[in-house]
Amino acid sequence: MTGDPDAIVIGSGPNGLVAACMLARAGLRVLVCEAHPRRWGGALGSEEATLPGFVHDVGAAFFPFPRISPAFRALELEKQGVELCFAEFDSCHPAPDGSVACISRDLDLCARHFGDPRDGETFAALARWYRGVEPAVLGILLNTLPTISPVLKLLPFGIFKLARILLSSGAGLARRLFRGEAARRVMPGLALHVDVGPRDPLGAALGFMLGMTATTGGYSSPRGGAQVLADAMVADLRRHGGEIRLASRVDRVLTEGRRAVGVRLADGTELRAARRAVLADTAAASLLLDLVERDLVPRRVVRFMEKFPQGWGTFKVDWALSSPVPWAVPEARRAAVVHAGDSLADLERFTAQVRRGELPDNPYLVVGQQSLADPTRAPAGKHTLWAYSRVPSRPAGGWQAHAEAFADRVDARIEGLAPGFRSTVLARRIVAPPDLEAMDANLVSGDLGGGSNAWHRQLIFRPIFPYFRHRMPVEGLYLCSSYAHPGAGVHGMCGYNAAHIALRDLG
Repeated sequence: MTGDPDAIVIGSGPNGLVAACMLARAGLRVLVCEAHPRRWGGALGSEEATLPGFVHDVGAAFFPFPRISPAFRALELEKQGVELCFAEFDSCHPAPDGSVACISRDLDLCARHFGDPRDGETFAALARWYRGVEPAVLGILLNTLPTISPVLKLLPFGIFKLARILLSSGAGLARRLFRGEAARRVMPGLALHVDVGPRDPLGAALGFMLGMTATTGGYSSPRGGAQVLADAMVADLRRHGGEIRLASRVDRVLTEGRRAVGVRLADGTELRAARRAVLADTAAASLLLDLVERDLVPRRVVRFMEKFPQGWGTFKVDWALSSPVPWAVPEARRAAVVHAGDSLADLERFTAQVRRGELPDNPYLVVGQQSLADPTRAPAGKHTLWAYSRVPSRPAGGWQAHAEAFADRVDARIEGLAPGFRSTVLARRIVAPPDLEAMDANLVSGDLGGGSNAWHRQLIFRPIFPYFRHRMPVEGLYLCSSYAHPGAGVHGMCGYNAAHIALRDLG
């Protein structure tokens, strides 16, 4: 790119790339500055992490939103060569007692495999209702606030049904809807993708949405690895005249008066934005404490950012396997994702342990089986496996003292549900919370959720009132990461919404 870009995007995570693409499609010359020396995508990437030929996703791995998020629909990624792979079951929830509940895009199949048959019918009926209102629901939850038009589309009765669901705790909603323990553990378990426990007030929303979007968008994985999604967005950016610059860590947002005018890189290079728009796909506290002169940030905001409420840490393991996981329940052998949570009581105990700073003795797991639907992920006849658990960010004694032992505990957890699993392991890679932050500075202390996802850290409180519409205290500076509304998840809407706000401000 010759001359100054019109706009600069800091960071090339999925939200940064979506923002850059939308600005470029609107005719702006966009430059993305990425700190990583070798690749773009942030936590959206893949690499041969264990053995040659075994492709593992470094962070995000399963995606319900490529076909239903307004951001990804606008980019039309499948038309750009992204091939989505699906398993027969999108999510499987087994327990050691042999009970199991499964979610599928085929609602008849889902009804037959969701624990008690009566619970299967209840879940399928709920999913059918959701399919009819999904555009309005996504409009309410994903668009820039306030979102009046989608609310009106749910009147008169749909909005009350949705509100009754979203205002519940995860456990409360599960007990109200379902009879059996197999079904009751599903949605509260899904909410533990972030730091939302079964008893948390207003905690049902995330588990409900992850469960419902599994029946519409499905838990897809891109053929060849998650990096394919990031590569497709970079290709779209370049087709529209934008550019990305690797090994370009931003250490300051340049300002004139109270307006952002560009950035300074760690090597001293200064880059100016001709249209004076800077979008930051960064952690909120990093942006407002480190990249912006503190004198330009209200003291109240500085004080809040100094104690910013991060979510839990994440402990991730990748395995190269000689064969598929020998799950005891056959449904798990046909599932994209397996969730290991024994019961509501087990999930509540897990939540309490993590919140006390303890390493859980029976860790809740999200287990990804990408190679079942995508054989390109591993050599012929072999498989990859990907899993994470939520953990305290800094356990007593530090992660060096605990990482191997906790990984063994994760192995044992899977072995309990799949006898013989350990004998299939060819190699294992451990990624503790400090490793995640070293890979991507936005994953502060291993927090993959863009800060806490508790109810009082959502909507107009994300990241802090009144800066929930992406505009930051410095004019021309916008937060476009998952630390902004609508938050965690690879849906691209944080970047999409921030780009539209910036374009509106630029006229």
